[in-house]
Amino acid sequence: QLQLVESGGGLVQPGGSLRLSCTSSGFSLDYYAMGWIRQAPGKEREGVSCISMSGDNTNYADSVKGRFTISRDKARNTVYLQMNRLKPEDTAEYFCASGRVCDYESLQTIDFGSWGQGTQVTVSS
Repeated sequence: QLQLVESGGGLVQPGGSLRLSCTSSGFSLDYYAMGWIRQAPGKEREGVSCISMSGDNTNYADSVKGRFTISRDKARNTVYLQMNRLKPEDTAEYFCASGRVCDYESLQTIDFGSWGQGTQVTVSS
């Protein structure tokens, strides 16, 4: 079973940046579309971004468009989420997950299979 591990979360001031990483030991991520999902306390899960298997196609939630960038490095077997101009409302547990496709619907419905255990992002002054 695909096991995913996230890293890179932490405490950052509003306006700051963080880069999250997601990797898997023993399994290639090349055969999966990959996504990032977040969940804040008391709120529903939100599909933040996804990237296709090839890396040619990406999708973003409206709330992060223009501030977050998803990418994948096949040589490192890693998927990244670069988060810039962070806001307090970005505070959440962030999870990476594998999927079959990356499109608007899969992001909206959070149609992903294996999930990592999450990394906490806190944006606060």
